[in-house]
Amino acid sequence: MLRVGLTGSIAVGKSFVSGLLAEMGCHVVDADELARRVVEPGAEGLRRVVEAFGEWVLLPGGTLDRARVGEVVFKDASKRELLNSLLHPLIHAEQDGLMRRWEVEDPRGVAVVDAALLIESGGYKRFDKVVVVHCRPEAQLERLMLRNRLSREEAETRIAAQMPQEEKLRHADFAIDTSEGFEDTRRRTAEVYTALRKLADGGAADDTPES
Repeated sequence: MLRVGLTGSIAVGKSFVSGLLAEMGCHVVDADELARRVVEPGAEGLRRVVEAFGEWVLLPGGTLDRARVGEVVFKDASKRELLNSLLHPLIHAEQDGLMRRWEVEDPRGVAVVDAALLIESGGYKRFDKVVVVHCRPEAQLERLMLRNRLSREEAETRIAAQMPQEEKLRHADFAIDTSEGFEDTRRRTAEVYTALRKLADGGAADDTPES
């Protein structure tokens, strides 16, 4: 099975591309879904977070207050790094277990893990290929402002808190530029899927990150 990491910055269209790859036949999982699983009540991840940060991270029912924790770590890089160090190993273990199950079911399939922090966490090293979704900075800013109803300053702050798109692209085996809209993105995603499918079948893909 070909293991593919899919990543991209905020508001660049990564979820759209992920959905397209699923439609085309890839086995796809959103890392956020697995991240929620490792902090469910009784899970090891939740125990680690409470131990490191304190009881304030819990809602009255004992579940993680994701909104409050997110607000705190977004403003404090050291706390964000601590949280990631606690949870990323558990999330990676969930991903690996899922891909092993997929491989049993479909040995020549294409497994895609959609993860926003694939590069930052170092998790990209665990995959055969990395696909980076990106778009022009002005398009990213406009999409984020519209989607999250943010001011320009708020949107710029959120974008600045992430790894620059250029840095992520340096790790790309394949890149998908969503700047020109849905149809162009669909066409490019189909090209990348064809290349991935060829690799999964044991062939060689003729492609470059820039194409």
